[in-house]
Order: sequence, then structure tokens, then C-alpha cells
Amino acid sequence: MSLVKAKLISSDGGGTIEFMFNPNQLAFTQRINLTKNSGSRTGRGLPKVNFAYPEPCILSIRDLIIDTYEESGGKSVITYLKQFEKAVNFAESGDSKEKRPPTYVFTWGNFQYIRCFITDLSYTLTLFLPDGTPVRAKLDLTLEEVDESTSQPGMGAPSAPNRSEDTRSRRKKG
Repeated sequence: MSLVKAKLISSDGGGTIEFMFNPNQLAFTQRINLTKNSGSRTGRGLPKVNFAYPEPCILSIRDLIIDTYEESGGKSVITYLKQFEKAVNFAESGDSKEKRPPTYVFTWGNFQYIRCFITDLSYTLTLFLPDGTPVRAKLDLTLEEVDESTSQPGMGAPSAPNRSEDTRSRRKKG
């Protein structure tokens, strides 16, 4: 069996970001919003609650390693990090100022986990060459689910399967 790299695949301008090293865990968070009527109480004295709406799924990927130490002459990791930064800093000024961030599908092997935006990116540079060139970084990503209907029409974005079904089956295995 050959190694398959995890990827973020975009069809609306974000390109494909292939992870240098695969994640060691995927952390999913799902919440629902409830409305509470403070004047209405149950027999036990708790507020009566009503379902309001589901929040989008959040996928957190922590401690991704980017390492270019052994590449030709110790190439800087900054070049690799720029792919991720582009997804967050997509429209700083000019014509792109009113555009939406690129949407991605997080895939790994045969699984399409979540259609998403990258909502949070943080990294730490952890290894440097004697001349100061950063050659290793640790990266944390937060991906927030978006409905396919929020993608720009006609862009042909790949459709993710029913994520909630996949998530339940993964949680049972892990």
C-alpha cells in the first residue's frame, strides 16, 4: 500500500495544497444552537429550550510538520507556508477586496471529509540554518464547513459525500 498525502483541493481559485506530512489526528467539533426562554421552566426548574440551528462542523488539524531541511541547500519553508497564507489573506486590497475566500475540500485517500474555508492558520518556525533561513515549521489549521450552495455557481467544485455519516463511522473506529 502506497502513502497517500492529505490535500486541500479548491476549484475556485485556491489551487491544491498537498500536505508535506500527513496529520496524526483530525479533531471534529459539531454544535447546535438552542434558544432558552428564561421565563419558561421545566418541572425541575431548568429553562425550556428549543432547537435553533446547527453550527457548521469545525475540523482542527494541529501540529502539521513542514520540513525543507534536506531539500536542495535548505530551501526556506516560507515558500510552502505561503500556499496556506494565500487561503486566509486572499483579498487584502485592490480588485480582490470584495471577493470571498477560496473554498476547499479536505481529502485524504478515498475520503472527502469536509467542504470548507480555512478560518484560522497559525505556525511556528522551529528550525533555522546558520544563516537564519527557516527550514522547519509546525502548522495549525482550523477548517470551517461551508454548504456547497455557498460556493460560487458554475465553478464545478467537487462534492463531498455526507460528511456526518463519515464522521460517525470514523468516531466509532477511533
